[in-house]
Amino acid sequence: MGKQDKKNAENTSPPKTAYPKVKNERHSRPTLLSNFILGSQDGLVNVLGILLGLTAATTDVRIFFVAALAALGAESISMGAVAFTSTAARRRVYLKEAERERQEMKDAPEIEREEVRGIFRRWGYEGNELEDLTDHIVKNPKAMLDLMMSFELDLAPVDKTEALRSAFIVGSSTIFGSFIPLIPYLFVGRNILLGTEASVIFSGVALFCIGIYEAKTTVGSLWRSGLQMAAIGLTAGLAGFLIGHFIGALPL
Repeated sequence: MGKQDKKNAENTSPPKTAYPKVKNERHSRPTLLSNFILGSQDGLVNVLGILLGLTAATTDVRIFFVAALAALGAESISMGAVAFTSTAARRRVYLKEAERERQEMKDAPEIEREEVRGIFRRWGYEGNELEDLTDHIVKNPKAMLDLMMSFELDLAPVDKTEALRSAFIVGSSTIFGSFIPLIPYLFVGRNILLGTEASVIFSGVALFCIGIYEAKTTVGSLWRSGLQMAAIGLTAGLAGFLIGHFIGALPL
């Protein structure tokens, strides 16, 4: 083939398909958000309730710090351990159900095929389009397994490192939340009443900000989410104050 023929062949060759460039999109991770809110809210509310309860029972500032730091240590370790064990359990459940689903795909392929068809039918597909989609998925065992796990069993995969990650996030956020109601007491000396008032205000603002962060990361009204988070936390703190007040008034 001469140079001219080659040039003509190049000119007549079909143009290459131009695919749009894929951008890396930033999406929020629901597990990270829920773990952060769980740990920070639990730590803050737990220590705030203890401090308010002590306010009704004693004026010794040393007891405040000892009780708060003891609660911080125990709560952060406990919450981290719970996050680890619960996440590890979710992973074991997913792996067990995935293995069972694989076996069902081998033992009863027609039943599994009908279940795939049922999922697409619920999504509004009909006729030839329904059958084509079903055929494509059934021919790909991994795609079929992922579809069945997500839309038949409502289970999401759990990475093998997720348990440690959840334990770290929940534990560290619990420590972060536990320090918030304690901070005002560092600056008021022995004025316990002033420290308590500042702690309630400081904690309420922190809870409100956590609620705003949740609303910004997900959906919903910023004010509603912030006020809801603050109301829940401060109500729990009030319960601690009332318990301390009644126990402190008992003739022990």
